Amino acid sequence: MKRSAAQDVVLTLIISAFLIWLMPLLISTYTLTVLVIYGMLGLSLGLIWGFGGILCFGQAAFFGLGAYTYAIAAINIGESTVPMILAVLVPAAFAALLGAMMFYGRLTDVYLGVITLVVTLILFKFVNSTAGPQYMIGKARIGGFNGIPGFQTLNVPGDPEAYIWGDPYFYFCAVALVLVFLLVTALLRSSFGRIAIGIRENETRMSLMGYDVAARKTVLFSVGAAIAGLAGALFANWGEIVTPTLFSLGQSAEIIIWCIVGGLGTRLGPIIGAAGLAYLKFLLGQQSMIDNTLITGLILVLFVLFLPKGLVPAVAGLLRATFGRVRRRAVPRRVRRSRHA
Repeated sequence: MKRSAAQDVVLTLIISAFLIWLMPLLISTYTLTVLVIYGMLGLSLGLIWGFGGILCFGQAAFFGLGAYTYAIAAINIGESTVPMILAVLVPAAFAALLGAMMFYGRLTDVYLGVITLVVTLILFKFVNSTAGPQYMIGKARIGGFNGIPGFQTLNVPGDPEAYIWGDPYFYFCAVALVLVFLLVTALLRSSFGRIAIGIRENETRMSLMGYDVAARKTVLFSVGAAIAGLAGALFANWGEIVTPTLFSLGQSAEIIIWCIVGGLGTRLGPIIGAAGLAYLKFLLGQQSMIDNTLITGLILVLFVLFLPKGLVPAVAGLLRATFGRVRRRAVPRRVRRSRHA
C-alpha cells in the first residue's frame, strides 16, 4: 500500500529530526556540517542526472560559483541575507543560459558532458589567474589561487553582529537540507517531475507528444544548479574561505562518484553516498599509509561491478525481497487456519 504525499512528508520530518538529534552524539557538529553540505551537493547532481538524464561533469562549477558569489557579495554588502539569495540565483541564471544553448542546440549526452567539463576548467583557470590587485569586484579582491578569506559569515537577518556558527550552524544546514529534500520530492511528484522522468526514459516520445523537451531540461538543469549554489554558499560559511579548488576536476569527479555509489534515480542515494564517502575521506585523511584517492577509486570500481544500481536501491531491493518472503509465508498459514475453522 502506497503512502500519501502528506504521510511521506511527516515520515521524512520524523526521521530527519531523529537523525539531527542523534548524529551530534556520534560525530562532531563541525564535521557533520560539511557532510550535510556535501549531501546537498550530491542531491543537486542526483536530481538532474538521476531523474533528468542530464550527465553534468561540471556540477562543481555551480558549487564554486555559489561560494564565490556569496563571498564577493558578503564583502560588498556586509551581511549575509542578500548574498545567500544571490548565491542561489547566480548559478541558476548561469545554468539557464548554458542549458538553453546546449538543449536547444540538440546536443547529445557526450557533448553535454564535454561542454560542462570545459566550463568547469575555464572557471578554474580563470579564478586561478586573478591574483593581481586589479582583479576586484567592488571591495572584494578575488585573490587568485589564494582565494577570498575574511568575508561576513552567516548572520541573523537584520543583525550583522549576530553570527550563526558552531552547533547552531549545523542545525541551520541540516534544516536547509531537509527543506531542499522536501522541495525536490514535491517537484518530482508534480506533473513537471513526471514529464522530466519521461524525458529521461524516452526523449523522442515526449517530444512527439508535444512537450517542449529543451525548456523542461533547461529548468531542471537550473534547479540543480541553484541547489549546488546554495551548497556552495553554505560551504563558504563553513570554511570561512573560498578557493579555486571548488572548481577543480577532482571535486567534479567526487560528486559523480557520490551519485553512483549512493544510487542514481533515488533522492536519498546521492545524499548518503556524499556523506558516507566524504566521512570516509575524512577518516583516511587522518593517516598517511593509504592514499584516499586510491580507496575512493576502488570503491567506485567495486560498486560498478557488484552493485551497479548503487547502495540505496540494493538495500531497498534486499528489504523488499526479505519482507516479501515473510508475507508469502504468512499468507498460507492464515488460509489454512480459515479452512480448519
